[in-house]
Amino acid sequence: MTVTLTLYGRQFCHLCYEMERDLEPYRARHGFELAVVDIDSNADLVGAYGQYVPVLMAGDTQLCHYQLDRDVLDAYIKKMQ
Repeated sequence: MTVTLTLYGRQFCHLCYEMERDLEPYRARHGFELAVVDIDSNADLVGAYGQYVPVLMAGDTQLCHYQLDRDVLDAYIKKMQ
């Protein structure tokens, strides 16, 4: 089963670019899919995540926002294996 994580962010957001960059080694090592969603394309997403981008989600579960929480991501990956 392939796991998909979703990264909600914005264009021109340095924190969003940093989290996407920081996720790449994890993605390469563990093989999960990463869906990157620009929240500014949807008013509901702006309302939900606008103050918190970037937001990393696993389904309906928020793993972290603003910066990658490696401990939380490691725990999630371990649980999914």
